[in-house]
Amino acid sequence: MTVTTTTTLAARLAEAACVTDAFALADGRVLDSYFDEYRLAADPQLLYDVTDAMAALVPEGAEVLAGIELGGVPLVVALSAATGLSAAFLRRLPKRYGSRRQIEGTSVEGRRVVLVDDVVRSGGQLVAMTRILRVAGASVTDALCVLERPLGGRLLLDDHGVVLRPLLAEADLPAPEVTS
Repeated sequence: MTVTTTTTLAARLAEAACVTDAFALADGRVLDSYFDEYRLAADPQLLYDVTDAMAALVPEGAEVLAGIELGGVPLVVALSAATGLSAAFLRRLPKRYGSRRQIEGTSVEGRRVVLVDDVVRSGGQLVAMTRILRVAGASVTDALCVLERPLGGRLLLDDHGVVLRPLLAEADLPAPEVTS
């Protein structure tokens, strides 16, 4: 992606999906802004453009793209369509009825799987999903995201043998406009 394309896409994402408001993380920390993945997923042209750009991040040899509920699911569907790779869908917990599965969609056993999520902060959710996929017999060495926030996720993933490939870093987003 060119600098112009990155800048334009970052500006569109910031306008559509970056919200300045309190946002509580699972560990109790509170951020003053957040990325609303539902606003991204609700805009078909923006979703198309984001996943078109993310397709270039998919590593050679990838066989399955695995989206983490809920933010990663629309992304992985669109990215699957853009790349032609099969998709799998990961639940945080196994379904409590019906199939009782935690991994839905394409089989991951014996395949090279790339994790897909909207935002990476601490990396804990991606590490948990990496473990689940590895127990199911998948090879997981890469994770893609739309936005990386510098809260330790890259280091944690690296410690677990997973390379983080973000489309954008938080620093790529334009500063919010100050109104007086």
